[in-house]
Amino acid sequence: MRIGFTMPQYGPVANRPAELVRFAAEAERLGADALWVGDRLLSPLEPKVGYGMAGPGPFPPQFATVFDPFTALTLAATATSRVRLGTNVLNAPFYSPVPLARTLTSIDRASGGRLVAGFGVGWSPDEYEAAGVPFAERGRRLDEILDVLEKAWTADVVEHDSPLWRVPPSRIDHKPAKRPPIQLGGFAPAALRRIGRRADGWLTAGALPNGLKAENLEPPLAAIRRAAEEAGRDPSAIEVVLRVNPRRGVSTQEIAEATLAVHERIGLAEALVELSYLAPETDHALEVVAELLALLR
Repeated sequence: MRIGFTMPQYGPVANRPAELVRFAAEAERLGADALWVGDRLLSPLEPKVGYGMAGPGPFPPQFATVFDPFTALTLAATATSRVRLGTNVLNAPFYSPVPLARTLTSIDRASGGRLVAGFGVGWSPDEYEAAGVPFAERGRRLDEILDVLEKAWTADVVEHDSPLWRVPPSRIDHKPAKRPPIQLGGFAPAALRRIGRRADGWLTAGALPNGLKAENLEPPLAAIRRAAEEAGRDPSAIEVVLRVNPRRGVSTQEIAEATLAVHERIGLAEALVELSYLAPETDHALEVVAELLALLR
């Protein structure tokens, strides 16, 4: 099981990008296998849908200050040489697919082929309104973005024609040396079918305390594997990547025990720990990284 961590991207530390660079370099030195970023646009004062970990009402205060995920990955790429660099998740429908392909390709090239492209559709109608994208179209847009990314990353001539986007027959020779893994998040039935049909991995999640249990993950994983079989794919080839969201005050021992219990039940390719709530400052976050690597290895 690989062990990954989120980078210091949210909260006041987001205004100190040198801390992000220091964290990335030190986390790699300590032995982390991967570093991850997320994708938030704003923190509405009266959200239409509240944030899951905080319940109904305002978003966590950290979401008022967010460092751009693409810039964060670029900085991390220059500060590291080994760790995988991933998005968990990038809200793909916010973006137009051809510029997105170019940006992700450049990050992959800058990192020497270490990009993991993790996508989701988000949950905030307020963010979609700010991005100028219809909330009801998010699933359809993700499907087409995946189509265009596949072409941009693998085809000699790239072409796409739909009511959403048209790409005339074109050369796009700026490509990754190797197609990056595409991992998808989600629990809705349509999302699980999409993962089974076309993803390299499932980005799942659970909160601590009390919200991280293997029995909650087994039914959606079974649905993903059924969809993979129906699509003629090998279900065992789809990785399971668990995001652990611990609240402030949860101990590293609790995180390790809960993560290992899930791993024993369903088998994880990777567990990544969200540090924004548990250890928002860089020095504390690095202490947590060292402790968890010792407990999980």
